[in-house]
Amino acid sequence: MKVTKITNTEFTAMVLAASNKLNKNAEFINSLNVFPVPDGDTGTNMNLSLKSGYKYVNEEVSTSVSNLAKALAKGLLMGARGNSGVILSQIFRGFSKSTEGKNELSAQDLADGFVAATETAYKAVMKPTEGTVLTVVRLAAQAGKKVAATTDDVVAVMDAIYENAKTALAKTPDLLPVLKQVGVVDSGGQGLTFVLEAFDDALNGRTDEDDGAYQPNTSEMDEMIDAAHHQSVQSQIDPDDIVYGYCTEIMVRIGRGKEVDQKFDYQKFYDYLAELGDSLLVVNDDEIVKVHVHTEHPGKVMAWGQEFGDLAKVKVDNMRMQQETIIANDQPSDKSTDTEKVPDTAVISIASGAGLSELFKSLGVTNILNGGQTMNPSTEDIVKAIAATKAKKAIVLPNNKNIFLAAEQAAEVAEIPVEIVHSKTISQGITSMLGFNPDATLEDNQKEMEDNLDTVVSGQVTNAIRDTEIDNVKIKKGQFMGIIDGDIDLVNDDLLTTAVEMTKKMLDEDSEAITIIWGEGADEALAQKVADEIGNIDEDLEVEVHEGDQPVYPFLISVE
Repeated sequence: MKVTKITNTEFTAMVLAASNKLNKNAEFINSLNVFPVPDGDTGTNMNLSLKSGYKYVNEEVSTSVSNLAKALAKGLLMGARGNSGVILSQIFRGFSKSTEGKNELSAQDLADGFVAATETAYKAVMKPTEGTVLTVVRLAAQAGKKVAATTDDVVAVMDAIYENAKTALAKTPDLLPVLKQVGVVDSGGQGLTFVLEAFDDALNGRTDEDDGAYQPNTSEMDEMIDAAHHQSVQSQIDPDDIVYGYCTEIMVRIGRGKEVDQKFDYQKFYDYLAELGDSLLVVNDDEIVKVHVHTEHPGKVMAWGQEFGDLAKVKVDNMRMQQETIIANDQPSDKSTDTEKVPDTAVISIASGAGLSELFKSLGVTNILNGGQTMNPSTEDIVKAIAATKAKKAIVLPNNKNIFLAAEQAAEVAEIPVEIVHSKTISQGITSMLGFNPDATLEDNQKEMEDNLDTVVSGQVTNAIRDTEIDNVKIKKGQFMGIIDGDIDLVNDDLLTTAVEMTKKMLDEDSEAITIIWGEGADEALAQKVADEIGNIDEDLEVEVHEGDQPVYPFLISVE
């Protein structure tokens, strides 16, 4: 079919199709992570980022494609999670800039948009690496530009963009040796290829039977509902600032019940709920639909569900009351918080685990943003956390290199001056705090804290989620891996042995202090065994043990 213009109708359909495509394939994209660790979350990050982009598009009242593209870029930026989400946001930021002032897009406009997308994406990455999503968007854009010079058919241009994206994706292992060694294509490139495939399908009038309504299994539904809820309210928010106060969840058995008078239609069902609040998530299979929404009218949500089936589950939480409780619990018993002075410079650390939070606070961190290995916070999450400090300036510790780009984007749009200390691990984040001086300038603090990052060796112990081979190291699913500064250095079936042997490899003649932080999958007794065995190596070594409560990694170990 030939189409010469992309109007608001086609553009919105393209974005919706792409959002559904990523939703459907997020776990597959996650599985392409080179390291077989449980926190390979490229697919999750791209999926949640594009969901935010579609939300902004869906809320845009203008029929101009220019404004819709701008809304998509804004939504992607604010919802961007992880490096893959940020790069995706930059791709469509470039696309948006190229389409400014255009009510509709021609074949040439479409091609130019992806050329501009490529330029912006490359500029966003300090050291662009070929064999990644950047290669995919660049070669796809080149193909689109070439075809646009010969036709006014936007479908032909989009066909070329998608087909060459597939070709480029297949070549990523030849450009990035680690991909070839493990036998996978680039995960970010795969995510973008799914987006372009969905765009192409939408323009060609092709729709998967699932595209109107992603159909995950029940456990996936629960995970998505939990993720949506945990993204929404940070502990620093004033209860009065919560616009929609009731976290409402329902599960509807489609077509069953006495009140049913409508046949289930995903888009109709979704659109009505979208008018009732925010943080909306609607997922379904053939028999049930689950809803999570923050609203002022939980009764209307339930009544709407009953029009399509009976209510198998209902859960309503008053988030304002919950927030009041959280704030009250955070207050010291002497109520000194009421008169406590807001710090001139806030330090925000991104971490997951009550023990880690307490450890960071003991070192002078003023605010903790929950997140990290299993759920990268979005740009908007970080912006809100910065604003919630009420400080004049702020420092952010990402503690994960996959959060760097989102943190940098947040610093750009925050209303106060913000510096990023590029801590790649929890251990680096902890060590960086030794360089923090509340009386120093923002720039001097950032420099001192960054300088401390190289004084620590970071070790992480986790288990493999699949069989693979990396750097001639064969890894079996379920084995424990010792990861030192990002490289898998050893594999063993025993957790204690892995932690001890990894730590031994981290030591050198200048080593003085070792910090062992135990989390999910370990306990204090096992952590103390690690400490005792390390102490036997050299009695002059100072060994500390802390409970971190962190997920994914039973042990985080640092050597200074």
